[in-house]
Amino acid sequence: MPQTVLAAAGVFAGTNVDDLIVLTVLFLAARASGRPAPWHIWLGQYAGIAALVAVSALAALGLTLVPDEWVGLLGLVPIALGVRGLIGAFRSGGDGDDPPVAAGNALAVAGVTMANGADNIAVYTPMFRTLGAGGSAVAVLVFAVLIAVWCAAASWLGSHRRIIELVRRYGHWLVPLVFIAIGLVILLGSGVLTRLF
Repeated sequence: MPQTVLAAAGVFAGTNVDDLIVLTVLFLAARASGRPAPWHIWLGQYAGIAALVAVSALAALGLTLVPDEWVGLLGLVPIALGVRGLIGAFRSGGDGDDPPVAAGNALAVAGVTMANGADNIAVYTPMFRTLGAGGSAVAVLVFAVLIAVWCAAASWLGSHRRIIELVRRYGHWLVPLVFIAIGLVILLGSGVLTRLF
């Protein structure tokens, strides 16, 4: 169980570093203009992550057609996302676009969270598949706790403009590297590489 909790926490942190930036910007906007209201940000974040988890769980159920010994190959998906992100960071010189702030209510915040979460589905799906029902339930509980941590941290960060600039500057490199690490953990932990070679 402690391994599942740590793995779920690592996966959540790795797939939501970019979300922390978006949340921080939303809390900055809430302080500056009053929109969205802080409770809209919290509710929208929970709703958006819940939708991503539901889609990932359904996709993991669909993977039951794939033999267990080959499921580890899905680790290639976050690796590919990470490599693509690194290539994009190199091409742009590490400067990315600002995260979207077109969110005035909880539904809009949920939409931003889901739009920002294609990578979450790619990583959560093989994780849920390999953890099984019990481990996946633990992971979802860990995610629920960490959403609150993320919102609280973003609210705090949203009051410090220097911190958001620092996260914005290095997030373009950090997120792809975390995806690559997650993919390698899935590949190596599944033992699929030893079956291939």
